[in-house]
Amino acid sequence: MAINFWKMHGLGNDYVVIDNRDDQVANSQTSAIALKLCERRFGIGADGLLLVLNSDVADARMRIFNADGSEAEMCGNGIRCFAKFCYENSIVKKAQFKVETNAGVKHVWLNVKDDVVISVRVDMGAPIWDRKALPMLGNGPCINEDLQVDEDETYKVTCLSMGNPHCTIFVENANEFPVEYIGPMVENHKDFPNRTNVGFAQVISKTEMKLRVWERGCGETLACGTGTCAAVAAANKLGKVKDKVTVYVPGGVLLVEVGKTMFLSGTAEKVFEGKLF
Repeated sequence: MAINFWKMHGLGNDYVVIDNRDDQVANSQTSAIALKLCERRFGIGADGLLLVLNSDVADARMRIFNADGSEAEMCGNGIRCFAKFCYENSIVKKAQFKVETNAGVKHVWLNVKDDVVISVRVDMGAPIWDRKALPMLGNGPCINEDLQVDEDETYKVTCLSMGNPHCTIFVENANEFPVEYIGPMVENHKDFPNRTNVGFAQVISKTEMKLRVWERGCGETLACGTGTCAAVAAANKLGKVKDKVTVYVPGGVLLVEVGKTMFLSGTAEKVFEGKLF
């Protein structure tokens, strides 16, 4: 039986998206299928797989699997793609709706023009600062504390959960920082039992930042929505930025607003559609 899919991306953070409300993809197969589809040489190629499911508590449910087959709790770029997919396929034909995720129910607002979703604003929820929420070894919050990566490398880190774990390191020059070297060492650090996402943030001004993210289970991606929110939350907590911040990621620009919760705004785009046989 053929399975329809869309290839989508949010600022280059790309996904294969499947309407799985009829369970065409069996639960026991999801990890293996994510591995196969996300492989960039022998598959479609993507950072992750998004599945649309029915929900008892929201308008739709999103499950997200990383390129290595592991399941993630939440994804800011992924949920914007998910919202566009649901709207343009008449799964949820509303400009504002709720999405159930493994990190709770999220609210999305769609900017629609000529029945096409141009951009999406997401209530990402409030950051959780306690180490247990990541999880991370130790007690209480981890704000601007030393993390020894190896014998010669120690970095000041600020860690929090945006529904998934994040560790932010502030650097002088994000473009030149060795993300591909330090990223996997922090991701797999013994202090993070379930691994962690790692953000390398450069503060440009009180309203602008530059960010590169090493994502757990993916490697460096062109954009990371939850990572962008985590980096802004950390910078705001440390007094480095104000409440509205434009963040430049390798794939484009995201806008983050800090309040009782974090709001993330950005584009979502369809690349192509196809069928799996």
